[in-house]
Amino acid sequence: MAKNPYGGAPASPDTGASTDGASSESTVDDNHGGAARNGGSDQRQAGGSEAGGADAGGTRGGGGGGNSSGSTNNSGGNNSNANDAGRTTVGARKKQFIITPRQAPDGLQTMNFQPLQFSVLEQALRNSADIEVVDTIAPESVVGALADGISGSTHGVLVARMTDQKAGLLHQQGQGRLIVEQDQHLGLMDATRRQPALDSSLMPNGGPVLSAVVSVVGKDGAPLADAEVSLFGSMLPATGTTDASGQVQLSLLGETAATVRGLYVQPKADYWSFYQRDPDLSSEQVNVVALRALSDWPALAGFPAQRAFGWGQKAMRLDQLPGSYRGAGVKVAVIDSGVATTHRNLNTIRAGFDVIDKLSNPDGWNVDTLGHGSHCAGLIAAADIASGIRGFAPDAEIHVCKLFPGGQISQLIDALEYCIDKQIDVVNLSLGGADTSEALEQQILRAKRAGIACIVAAGNSGDAVQYPASSPNVLAVAAIGKLDEFPADSYHAQTLDSNVDANGYFAAKFSCHGPQIAVCAPGVAITSCVPPNNFAAWDGTSMAAPHVTGLAALTLAHHPDFQSLYQTRGPDRVERLFQLIKLSARRVSLGDQSRTGYGLPDVLVAVGLQAQPGTAVAQAAVAPQGLMPQAGLAAMLGHPYVPNVGGAIGPGAADPYGLDAARVAYAAYAPWYAPLGQLPGWQFGNPRGPLYGRNGW
Repeated sequence: MAKNPYGGAPASPDTGASTDGASSESTVDDNHGGAARNGGSDQRQAGGSEAGGADAGGTRGGGGGGNSSGSTNNSGGNNSNANDAGRTTVGARKKQFIITPRQAPDGLQTMNFQPLQFSVLEQALRNSADIEVVDTIAPESVVGALADGISGSTHGVLVARMTDQKAGLLHQQGQGRLIVEQDQHLGLMDATRRQPALDSSLMPNGGPVLSAVVSVVGKDGAPLADAEVSLFGSMLPATGTTDASGQVQLSLLGETAATVRGLYVQPKADYWSFYQRDPDLSSEQVNVVALRALSDWPALAGFPAQRAFGWGQKAMRLDQLPGSYRGAGVKVAVIDSGVATTHRNLNTIRAGFDVIDKLSNPDGWNVDTLGHGSHCAGLIAAADIASGIRGFAPDAEIHVCKLFPGGQISQLIDALEYCIDKQIDVVNLSLGGADTSEALEQQILRAKRAGIACIVAAGNSGDAVQYPASSPNVLAVAAIGKLDEFPADSYHAQTLDSNVDANGYFAAKFSCHGPQIAVCAPGVAITSCVPPNNFAAWDGTSMAAPHVTGLAALTLAHHPDFQSLYQTRGPDRVERLFQLIKLSARRVSLGDQSRTGYGLPDVLVAVGLQAQPGTAVAQAAVAPQGLMPQAGLAAMLGHPYVPNVGGAIGPGAADPYGLDAARVAYAAYAPWYAPLGQLPGWQFGNPRGPLYGRNGW
């Protein structure tokens, strides 16, 4: 599991499914502070105060927005020490909001529902003394303004700081023509510390303290620096990173050697992780953990000096694809944490945009401090050279939109605006948020009208599919694993579920599930690129989505349909792409379709080289669903889904969630998913509490 970029101690992996979650949800939003990584014992707490109070991670807009004092935001009443030097009373600060005209629902333009003119809205907000406009997102070219066939005069998003009361008043004054919503933080890596569910404490006031020194070594006993080591007991865990000598000292309060439940070691790169349940630890001697190199695994023998296909690529039959099928002519955007172009498999990537630092360093997209974006980009388009890995579409044109750490909904909207302007074909979104966003949904819908296919990771909480994967206008991807593709003592083994099929495939325990799942893809023990020039095996639906994104690029580049009938950009082309991906899939694992969707896509079938053996799918049963009407979006935002099990969903049928007939068919025996997306009040991730593991989102 990656280190939490905002600080925070991981929780024990023994309590449920694996998660990589997100930064805190909107109820604890806008706090990125916390402890930094260090080489010693660390029982950390996420959150903390944020210097300067800037909500948008990066340098978006101007300053301001810090902790406020005084009568407006001070919920603590009188502050007798308000004038004391170096002291201030903690109160609520101004929050960051997204304000945008609500686009007219289909067919309502003739009923006098006209969206507000963006220029008028912007001028009104800038003239308001108690509203601080920190950013404006609008089409920057004719391509962007007219990309979806609608006048660009109503397109645009304002990002502003104001009080909750002012936001509520603004929403009321908009009379239904204005979207005003909090600018939520998006999740990429796991936030392993969340707000407590109740007012209690696990911090012991006394009792035993277990202190242990752990030494992590690699090949030939060489010490491994920067490995993350965690101990789990019955209360708070302890986490630290190894120093240059490969050692770290951890202390568990209120624990003894007999109560330690687990020891987890996650190397920075090039080695398999390690997990020991009920470890036999000594507090008097150094506890040595010897990690296995990735190349020690038979399937990766000689790696990375010798090029290798990952097990997931082989499962999708990429290794059987003719060498001329390389994805040339297709543009793919990876909206993530950036991409390290220092990597030999990624140094051909030339285009990008640093969204979080767009004012001061818009070209900073090629620095990836988290490694997540590099891992995803490697799976999609790693260069076809003699070493390392080969991506699905090495000749595709990759665009990198850097959104993490600290990305918010408004910045994802900005990244999608970049994609519209650059006429991107496929977008990989290995990320998620806490709640459905109408402003983001409008932008996703607009991108789809412009011919952009968004492929989204379902989430790793083990619960309902999270947003934006739950949107009907994207393709949601779940994660599967395969037996004998990872060491039994690695943490990958903790993702195993009981639904293993005859070929060893299983639905990953951490993967989100529900009727929105379109397909599944390999997401356990996936080896790909990490900075600066290394490789790592990670888990997550974050790793599954790039497999499908790479396949989508190959399909657009080489399937005959996109050289003729569906050559023109638009929503029909996107739906045809989604349809072909689903039609290429085969059933895997013994889990129901809410966990695997149509199954695992096949590259040879998706590009049109082979037909799916033994499968005859009626064209009408999977006809393109088209665009979801805005009226249906309103239903999604506020009302539970009631499946139309008895009726056939086909072209022109009323289907407000845009679900396929096959998905509706199994709705009858999956009643538990009725509340679509994230349940109100839940933290982003597992409501039962986070687990531990090195997962992308």
